[in-house]
Amino acid sequence: MPTRTIAALVRGSDMDQTFRTESDFLGEMKIPADALWGIHTARAIENFPLSLRPVHPALIRAYGYVKLACAMTNRRLGVWDDAAKADAIERACREMADGLLTEHVRVDALQGGAGTSTNMNVNEVLANRALQLLGDKPGNYARVSPTDDINRHQSTNDTYPTALRLAAIHRLRPLEEQLVALQESFQAAERRFEHVVKIGRTEMQDAVLTTLGREMSAYAEAFNRDRWRVYKCEERLRVVNLGGTAIGTGVTAPRQYIFGVSETLRQVTGIGFARAENLVEATQNADVWVEVSGILKACATSLLKICSDLRFMSCGPQAGIGEIRLPQRQSGSSIMPGKVNPVIPEAVSQAAMRVMSNDAAIAVACASGNLELNPFLPLVADCLLESIDLLARSCDILRRLCVDGIEADETRCRQEVQASTAAATALVPVLGYEGASELAWRALRAGRTIREQVALEEIMLPEDFDALVSAEAVCRLGQVDIDHPRPSEGGKSKTEQVS
Repeated sequence: MPTRTIAALVRGSDMDQTFRTESDFLGEMKIPADALWGIHTARAIENFPLSLRPVHPALIRAYGYVKLACAMTNRRLGVWDDAAKADAIERACREMADGLLTEHVRVDALQGGAGTSTNMNVNEVLANRALQLLGDKPGNYARVSPTDDINRHQSTNDTYPTALRLAAIHRLRPLEEQLVALQESFQAAERRFEHVVKIGRTEMQDAVLTTLGREMSAYAEAFNRDRWRVYKCEERLRVVNLGGTAIGTGVTAPRQYIFGVSETLRQVTGIGFARAENLVEATQNADVWVEVSGILKACATSLLKICSDLRFMSCGPQAGIGEIRLPQRQSGSSIMPGKVNPVIPEAVSQAAMRVMSNDAAIAVACASGNLELNPFLPLVADCLLESIDLLARSCDILRRLCVDGIEADETRCRQEVQASTAAATALVPVLGYEGASELAWRALRAGRTIREQVALEEIMLPEDFDALVSAEAVCRLGQVDIDHPRPSEGGKSKTEQVS
């Protein structure tokens, strides 16, 4: 249901609806009778019409796990005498963890209060769902209370960051899988193109010879690093402040709860969560999100750079570099017939740029915390989870719709190698830097290829030159011993100036 419609229902403008009345210390509000959310959610809906998009579903599901761990811990401590009530609360939490109650969390992704609106929306949904499971109507908080039962021994300040850590871990794992798949796609491209010699360029200028396969292997290695960085992120996210309640001192919570709730969270999620040694520090500071976001930014940097390379190598294709052909995905112009754009690298590049901008927002938000709490975690959550999802989807479409289908234009690569003076670098061990440079200039002035100039000056036999610029030679680490040049009998000296 759109936010604007919800707000209208909250105000009671739809006469076809039936309502219940809820109250807090600020007054009373009408709530749709069958709504699982309540007055705290209603106030937040009216107060924060900002992004006009809901809280990320992964955060809501993670909240279900956190509330389940809290409820199970409270049950063991004997908080509820009513076993049916405890069963209903735990079942409601499991339903939220399974994504069955996501649509009922209606607050905006951006909100004041350090995430209190999200926590209270979750509390109200779980309380009212538990009431339904007990055969009661939503709003009967004397039986199941959003605050006294669902939020028992908790605060937004420990449940929200814990849920965000869990949500991030859940979303990082698919990102890691996509990075591995993308790495493997580039490794397959490395094998396909290992024999294709091409121009290597530095500062956008012809430099030395390389192979297309070697370039693809470098891309694969970059994403291998990104994969390991993302994998290691989970270690930073497993330490939680759950049990610290408001500012990390555990106020209102019994010691048995504080020491047990993190272990319960570990059990219900299967993730190795541990209670922070200093709960006050863990509640105050948000630098872990800056660290994780920085790793995401590094991944975005790899994507943007490599997508730029793919666009460059495929540009033209008739009047440009044209070394590779990208899969043709759609028509590229409404006015230029036959034009096909590199839309997948372009789209992925934009996603990478968004991740970089999200990183800047996260850094500012985390640096802007005050004293015992950071009030800007909703922005951090929105940006961080968006970045993770953008990167995962970007890796997926770049692999499926682009890298898997890249083709080499071997004829074009061969022509560029033959036409470029870059091949002269292979002659440095034979002629020295100055000699190779002079040969390159003579070839350039005469309009000849380096191979033609070498043959004309009889510096070496054609097969010897071809060996120096073969795929095997240009990929070899270092330089092997080279035999002295073998000019033909009666041929001109390699030092003769040939015009």
